[in-house]
Parts: sequence; C-alpha cells; structure tokens
Amino acid sequence: MKKYWILFSFVSMALVLNARAQDTLKLNLRQAEQLFIAGNHRLIAGQFEIDQAKAEVITAKLFDNPEISHENLFYNHETRKFLETSYVTGQYNTSVSQLIRLARKRSKNIELAREGVKLSSYGYFDLMRNLRFELRSTFYKAYYHQQSANLYQVQVKALEQLLRASELQLGQGNIAQKEVIRIKSLLYGLKSEYTSLLNEQEDLQAELKMLINAAPSAVLSLSLPQDQVDAYKPEDLKYAALLDSARANRADLLLAKTQIAYAEKNLILEKANAIPDISLSFSYDLKGSYPDHYTGIGITVPIPLFNRNQGEIKKARIAVEAGNNALAQTELQLQTEIFNSYQTARRTEKTYQEIDKDFGENFQTLMEQVSRHFSSRNISLIEFLNFYEAYKDNVLQLNNLKYERLNAREQLNYVTGSNLFK
Repeated sequence: MKKYWILFSFVSMALVLNARAQDTLKLNLRQAEQLFIAGNHRLIAGQFEIDQAKAEVITAKLFDNPEISHENLFYNHETRKFLETSYVTGQYNTSVSQLIRLARKRSKNIELAREGVKLSSYGYFDLMRNLRFELRSTFYKAYYHQQSANLYQVQVKALEQLLRASELQLGQGNIAQKEVIRIKSLLYGLKSEYTSLLNEQEDLQAELKMLINAAPSAVLSLSLPQDQVDAYKPEDLKYAALLDSARANRADLLLAKTQIAYAEKNLILEKANAIPDISLSFSYDLKGSYPDHYTGIGITVPIPLFNRNQGEIKKARIAVEAGNNALAQTELQLQTEIFNSYQTARRTEKTYQEIDKDFGENFQTLMEQVSRHFSSRNISLIEFLNFYEAYKDNVLQLNNLKYERLNAREQLNYVTGSNLFK
C-alpha cells in the first residue's frame, strides 16, 4: 500500500515542464500580434494591392501623348535615288496630332481611381479584421488545449506508474486481475484521447505559425496573463453602443458603401464617355499639296451616330443597384451578428460567473483525499477510477468554458470592428 500512497501523492502534484527544445518560441497574445502585423503574407499582399491602386491614380492623372507622323518619298525613279528630301527632287509630309478629352473625362478618371484606393484600403482592413480574429481565437484555443494536454500528460504518467505497481501487486496475489484490466482500460483510453488532443494542438499550432510567419519546426509555448482574462466584463456593454461602433468601424460596411460610391462615379464616367473626344492636328507638306510648303490645321470628331456607349452605361447603372442591395445585406448581417454575439457573450459570461472560483482547487484537494482513501483501501478501485475520470472531465470542461468565454470576447471585437477588449 505504500507504493499506492507514493503514486497518488505524485498524481496530486502540479507539474511544470520547463525543458523546451532550442526552437521553442514563447509567446503571449500581444507578441503574437506583433509578429502577425509584421510578417503575415496575406497582409503584405493586401498592402501591395493598395500600392497598385495608388499607381492607378498616377496613371489617371497623365495626359494623352501627342502623335507625330511622317511620310517621305522612298525612291525617285527619275533620279534613281532613295529618301530624297530636297525641294527639287524630293517630297515628304509631316503632321502632329493631340487628343483632347472632353466632358472632364480625365478628372472623372482620377476621382474613380481614388475611390479604387479606398476600396483596396477597406478591403485590407477587413482582411486584417478577419485574420486578427482568426489569430486570437486560434491562440486562445491552442492555449487551453495546451493546458488540457498538461493534464493528460500528468494522468498518463501517473496511470502508467499505477499499472506497474498494480501488476507487481497482482504477482504477489494482493489484488485481483480485474483491477489491473480496469486500470489498463482507462490508461489506453487516456492515451487515445491524449493523442487526439495532441493532433488537434499540432493543427492549431500550424495555423498560428502560418499567421505569424513562424518556422514550421518551431514549438510555440503560449502564455496568457490572468489580468487579460479578468479585464473582460461584457455586462458593461450595451447593444445600441455595439451597433453604433460597428457602423462606424466595420471595414466590410465601409467597403460596401465605397463600392456604391465607386459604381456611381463609374456611371458618371461612362456617361461622359458617350461624348466623343476631338483630335487636333497640325501638318506640313513639302510640295504634295497646293501650295508648296503647305501647312494645315485639322480637327477630327467622331460622330456618335451608332455607338453612344449605351452598354457600358447600362452596366454601370446595374452596378449601382447591385451595390445598394449588397449594402442592405451587409447592414442586416451586421445587426444579426452583433445581436447573436452579444447574447452569446452574456450567456457564456453568466455561466462562467456562476462557477465557484475555488472549484478547481477544491476538486483537486478532494482528489488528494480520494487518493488517500484508496491507498488505505477505504474505497474500491472502481470508485477511485470513476472519480479520476470525473476530475479529468471537469478540468477539460472548465478549460473549454474559459476558451468559449474569451472567444466570445473576441467575437464582439470582430463584429464591431474595434478593440473593445485588448
């Protein structure tokens, strides 16, 4: 029985594993966000798209280049000479033309390009909003998976020692074989659950590494200061205030509004494109026209008889209507998401607050007492193992509730497009 007592004293101890591989990356949430902002490839790609949109503004500001044309006598069969330009035996004509855009098409193109910059910017901010939520949610889930994995690690090691001690006691005839089989059954079940949890943890760490651009071989050791957890108080929030915050800060809503503005400016531009541009030209002819040394000025104006840009104007009008419909859908989605997230946050917080804060410690103390009673054979192995499983389930459920609580907090940040909770 002394072996049992030593074993279960060991089980009740809190183990802290400090030995880490050389490529371990210790991170709290703020450090993870700093790496995310600096190195996330999708964010960097979004910044490139903004730069490309700004380059479109430069293009829109440029004037059309003038055109010059020149025609020269190639071969004079009378003098048998090539490319003559003299007045006596040569001939050439030269002209310069410049396209003049009417209806303020250039300024309208500039305005449209500037709206394009806004579209790219809001698209970038919405991408950041989505990725930041993914980062924080994954961080919290990985952290509490890490805590649960520590529990499994302790219990697996303890049961392995219990199994060895039990097999020794079985050999001495002190216990029945069914007790050894029961311990093996629980141990194999724990190992299977532990393996599944480690696989999930590996997937979560892989997602985090992609988000923060960490090396695939890095081992992430996550920490979560308690003050960040305690600062969360959703009961102080009001639904109307959350809705106002979302309407002011949600990048996808601003993006939908900007898409309407873009479509409206594009409609204005397409209507302007229905007005033909003119081309002015100046020409000089050596002696191919009357009189010699002919100089002339010309103007070219297309006649909008058939093509008045009807198709593009119609497409632009449809784009405005589609934008208004998309804005209404985004507004409805925004209200629904905020209401749902607000209710979820309050419900989850109520459940969390109803839990006795000393429950975990009291349960662990009770576990030690049960271990002591079992070592004294005051309770059966079945009773002890059932309590053992109940202890594990309690810790896992509590870790899951803590994750859901913090994830509900981040959901409020996400649906309002702001940092209500940092």
